[in-house]
Amino acid sequence: MKKYIIIATAFLMSAQIQAQLKPVAYKDGAQKLNGFASVPQKNTHSSAGILILPAWKGIDKHSKDTAEQLAALGYNAFIADIYGEGNYPKDTNEAGKQAGFYKKNYAEYQKRIALALEQLIASGANKDKIVVIGYCFGGTGAIEAARAGMNVKGVVSFHGGLGKDASRSSKPITPKVLVCHGADDNYVTATEVASFQDEMRTSNADWQMIYYANSVHAFTDPEAGNDNSKGAAYNEKAAKRSWEHFMVFLKEVLE
Repeated sequence: MKKYIIIATAFLMSAQIQAQLKPVAYKDGAQKLNGFASVPQKNTHSSAGILILPAWKGIDKHSKDTAEQLAALGYNAFIADIYGEGNYPKDTNEAGKQAGFYKKNYAEYQKRIALALEQLIASGANKDKIVVIGYCFGGTGAIEAARAGMNVKGVVSFHGGLGKDASRSSKPITPKVLVCHGADDNYVTATEVASFQDEMRTSNADWQMIYYANSVHAFTDPEAGNDNSKGAAYNEKAAKRSWEHFMVFLKEVLE
């Protein structure tokens, strides 16, 4: 009987967490955007908010699971819709083109991030206690939020692109920066990493970059498979370690 009670309780807790994820329609001019808000049942972090920027295919299971997990920990969370209704990639080819556009037109990327920040605040987050996180393409966006000088306490890039056009000047970066990076991620070149680190020094940023052994791109995403030879794969140990480093970072910058 005790076993069934435990299972039933776990099911109910899961259902409660799932119910916290609510669709939110907002706009960039005439373009409709479809994000998701996840509001905690118990506010244990003074309404601190986490903005989640998804990977290159747009809002996915991984970003939704992350939002629910953060809400269960007592954080307000919002998943940004960068592409907008009618522009969601159908395959990796389209995802590459869409992500490439926003990487090149970084001001448009920053604008979509700023609009999502407004929605996070509207959902109940404290405007002065916000962290932006992102995965892969979203990790690039998290760094762009710092470069744009957005009013956030910190940014976290999980296996994200780090580069920026050489013609762009480096400005002071106020948000604290955490980069969780696969040691064997061939999508981000050594030159790109070196340039990013130089940028952080030039910008007088409070930054840290953690490498995870035997990890390639997308190491936090369980749906990325387990074959490192493909260049993108899940690594359970690296995913757990990076989450713990993220939790330490949140405690430092928000509490």
